[in-house]
Amino acid sequence: QVQLVESGGGLVQPGGSLRLSCTASGSIFGIYAMGWYRQAPGKQRELVATITSGVATNYADSVKGRFTISRDYAKNTVYLQMNSLKPEDTAVYYCNAVLKASPLISTYDSYWGQGTQVTVSS
Repeated sequence: QVQLVESGGGLVQPGGSLRLSCTASGSIFGIYAMGWYRQAPGKQRELVATITSGVATNYADSVKGRFTISRDYAKNTVYLQMNSLKPEDTAVYYCNAVLKASPLISTYDSYWGQGTQVTVSS
């Protein structure tokens, strides 16, 4: 079994900052990539940022220059530092990991956390 546990969401004023964390645990035999997605009410889930095992990063245009993704390989943890937050950043943020859950297979599967609410409002 693989679990992704997120933390760090909450209510913040426009222009403020939050740091999200997500730790993967359980049967893990290699992580290819970890990332963050978000889903606002009435909208589809969208990519926020990803980071691969080669430390290559990818950001949505809407968060470039404001958000920074990083990863602690030893702890199987990914972080999302969010600065200069805007009301349009309000959403449930989901952690994602593409990993191998068995030493007997060569394929990587996608796993999701339960989500953490981020609300940007004055």
